[in-house]
Amino acid sequence: MKRRNLLAAAAAAALAAAPVGAMAQAYPTKPITVIVPFAAGGPTDALARVLTARMGEALGQTMIVENVGGAGGTIGVNKAAKATPDGYTILFAHMGTLAVNIALYKTLPYDSQKDFEPIGLGGTNPMVLVAKKGLPAKDFKEFEAYVKANQKKAQYGMAGIGAASHLGGLMLNNMMKVDVLEIPYKGTGPALNDLVSGQFDYMVDQAVNVLPQIKAGTIKALGVSTLKRLPQLPDVPTIDESGLKGYEVTIWNGFFVAKGTPKDAIDKLNKALVTALGDEKVRSRLIEQAVDLPEPKDATPAALAAQLKASIDKWVPTIKAAGVQPQ
Repeated sequence: MKRRNLLAAAAAAALAAAPVGAMAQAYPTKPITVIVPFAAGGPTDALARVLTARMGEALGQTMIVENVGGAGGTIGVNKAAKATPDGYTILFAHMGTLAVNIALYKTLPYDSQKDFEPIGLGGTNPMVLVAKKGLPAKDFKEFEAYVKANQKKAQYGMAGIGAASHLGGLMLNNMMKVDVLEIPYKGTGPALNDLVSGQFDYMVDQAVNVLPQIKAGTIKALGVSTLKRLPQLPDVPTIDESGLKGYEVTIWNGFFVAKGTPKDAIDKLNKALVTALGDEKVRSRLIEQAVDLPEPKDATPAALAAQLKASIDKWVPTIKAAGVQPQ
């Protein structure tokens, strides 16, 4: 009995004396939930699933994607912000939910910069200006002339307030100085279906969404939103080179955890992300979808924090200048 007591006491003393860092090395010891604040099947969800599958392998644990959509992504983001800060609930969201929504909503239940710790950038999606087949314009210059001459009847569609297609179209119309009818949909799928059937004139959406329709010839591409042409659409000029100087809209996606999450967990998650981004199978699969993948030096927590601040500084005044009234 005395021997057992002595052994137990010795074990307890050793545990108490062990450095905190050594105990933290056990992370992760159970599956990790990844909250995507949008419905399944969209670009952010698809990117999250490809990256987290490889990240889970690197961590030795399953990463489970949980789609928590609604209210422009704010419901899912808030759930992640209020999660226990232990590294077992992380957020994968794009700039709309964390930067743009600041200007689109009167109040938010979270503070993007104060309630989260960044893990790293997961990828950036370029966008493409697409139009219905029957629109009488074969390039961007003809498109711009047509819209300016037909503002009373021209219509552009988007997947909902705060969606990537909302931002792309908002910036485009603002820079062209046109006021056209905006048609919001409940998701990209319904919007694209109506564009294909000619129910409205144009939209600006993420390349991964519209590439299949462009290649099928059901809609036409008139310009890309990056400052360089896309390898997937080499014959489609950038909107900037076509005359609308300074037009550039890309949608970044990043991993975050609730404020207070141990640094050891953040470091391990970032290391797993860098491993996934460097995996040739992952890169090949995502590049086919026109995703621009960051280099390791751009996938750090500090780089993502800077990216978030830059997006807030860019989009909040842009949206206010466009006269968009917050909900």
